[in-house]
Amino acid sequence: MSFVSLDGVNHRYPDKGGGPGFLAVEGLTMNVARGEFVAVVGPSGCGKSTLMKLATGLQFPFQGEVRVAGERVTAPVKIAGMAFQSPTLLPWRSTLQNLLLPLEIVEPHRRQIRRRKSEYVARAENLLASVGLGGFGDKFPWELSGGMQQRTSLCRALIHEPALLMLDEPFGALDAFTREELWGVIRDLHAARGFTVILVTHDLREAVFLADRVLVMSARPGRIVHERRIDLPRPRDLEVTFTSEFSDIVHELRGHIVKARQ
Repeated sequence: MSFVSLDGVNHRYPDKGGGPGFLAVEGLTMNVARGEFVAVVGPSGCGKSTLMKLATGLQFPFQGEVRVAGERVTAPVKIAGMAFQSPTLLPWRSTLQNLLLPLEIVEPHRRQIRRRKSEYVARAENLLASVGLGGFGDKFPWELSGGMQQRTSLCRALIHEPALLMLDEPFGALDAFTREELWGVIRDLHAARGFTVILVTHDLREAVFLADRVLVMSARPGRIVHERRIDLPRPRDLEVTFTSEFSDIVHELRGHIVKARQ
């Protein structure tokens, strides 16, 4: 059984002036297995971010059905963590305090945080250490580089130990070297923790390096028009990105996106 499924989903955004608005996705169907890493690519405006909102219960489809962990999505999905292109860290909170924020909001942690504070702090410090930020818990966002802020954002998305991690262009604003460094971070976190990942990205190299499968969406209204399984052996290191096999997959996917834009 799929861990995340969208079945025949249509979603329309209304026009602010009272008009019919526009159809963002139409007939969108996809399935993601538990523990799988799936990347979603496609032309700008194809509905990739809409897919993220539907899969996490931040929005609900006008037609079709969305299920996560066997349950129909009718409210925000508590077992999901999300990270975005902008880290959106609160500047008045330290790195450690930013990590703890979801536990102050999400049940059942919200009821337990005072009683289990030391346990949660230890969990946060372990997460920071796992992404190379050990000892930075007392630093504020403005004291961190862009890459360090994005590592913090990833840790915050994982602090409540979600079964599903949703990544919406999380590395898009970073320089190439930092971006590739963080590919290794998310690769290692996924291998160690086994959560399910859906990554939305414009970077085809990123998609091929990280994912088990890459799904290509059409131009708006978006739907899945191609699926490519990535059979490159794991664990992958950056050397694989210089191989002809890797380049061939990237070029193949680029061709499908060109067709999707037409």
